[in-house]
Amino acid sequence: MVKIQVIVAVATLAFADAFSFQQIRSNANEVQTGRRDFLQTAVVTTSAVILATPSIASAAADVPDAVTTYDFPTDWGLSFKYDDDAAKVRDHMYLATTLGKGADRMEDFGKNMKKEMVDFVSYYRRFPKIAGKPSFSTLYTSINVLAGHYTSYGYKYPLPEKRRKRLYQEYAEIAKSLKRGR
Repeated sequence: MVKIQVIVAVATLAFADAFSFQQIRSNANEVQTGRRDFLQTAVVTTSAVILATPSIASAAADVPDAVTTYDFPTDWGLSFKYDDDAAKVRDHMYLATTLGKGADRMEDFGKNMKKEMVDFVSYYRRFPKIAGKPSFSTLYTSINVLAGHYTSYGYKYPLPEKRRKRLYQEYAEIAKSLKRGR
């Protein structure tokens, strides 16, 4: 929190300096404003603020090892309560992303998962208050990634490591948003 306050204070001072009226005396005693100074200060300050601000997408997420044995879920389907359904779909997707090559009942899990994802999106995207939530948009993106993998590669093949890492980052964002009620 203190780091953010310091960054904001420095950025405010730099912008105030950038927008202040600066005079330069030329040889003929004419007064001119320092456009180059203004542009240089503005660009440096903007760059510093952008580079110092952490990105949401770069949030670190732990990537667990792939598993082949797991407890097959029995709670498939929607309860039509957004927070409960979003958490359940996220948990099922998390498990689907964790499954490795040769996992037990992987094809059955994938088919159930895809049906649950399609049902979730087709039901909840009709409600503007829910469709505008950050948790919904991030979950929708994750659903598209996992459903696209199932469509392209089938249910028997695990996700590549790069895709798994990105999905775990999105799952962490979804969990944060749901915890905040957003």
